[in-house]
Amino acid sequence: MIRVAQLLLLVSAGALWGASRLAWVDVQSFDGLGQPKTTVLNGASWSTALVPLAVLVLAAAAAALAVRGWPLRVLAALVAAASAGMAYLAISLWVIRDIAPRAVHLADVPVANLVGTERHYGGAIITLVVAVLTLLGAALLMRSAARAKPEAARYHRRGAQPAEPSSEMSERMIWDALDEGQDPTNSDNKGR
Repeated sequence: MIRVAQLLLLVSAGALWGASRLAWVDVQSFDGLGQPKTTVLNGASWSTALVPLAVLVLAAAAAALAVRGWPLRVLAALVAAASAGMAYLAISLWVIRDIAPRAVHLADVPVANLVGTERHYGGAIITLVVAVLTLLGAALLMRSAARAKPEAARYHRRGAQPAEPSSEMSERMIWDALDEGQDPTNSDNKGR
């Protein structure tokens, strides 16, 4: 289950990085002197948290190899929070009514020169899908953390039990077995 979660997180990190390279907003401006100009704001410019979130998800995929138990639960919660952040960044492109003030600031265009803005939803859609995949990966990590306890318990020693020869063997039989180069504690030698 952890391997599936890691695969989801790796795919998510790659897709999120790809979404950060796509155009999210175009800013058209004209200063009255030259040709009209279009400035493209990619995902990394429009939502500066996309690349750090991609790195975080990639690091979480690697960290899932090293942690178990409650640290894995903390990691899953961190990944789920990152998923919520991704969803917020994607949905905000749709719900912001006027993107012009933010767009002119990011494109470093004077407001007087602004002609118009255009949204591109491809990167936001990819980011929203990545948010869902990342949340699924976080859920799988959480389930793995819950299941890890029984697996770890099977390796738990309940108490040191010294290996003693069977009471069925006499002291003489033990010495004979040792002289012959055999292990008297081995069950195959008992009762010979």
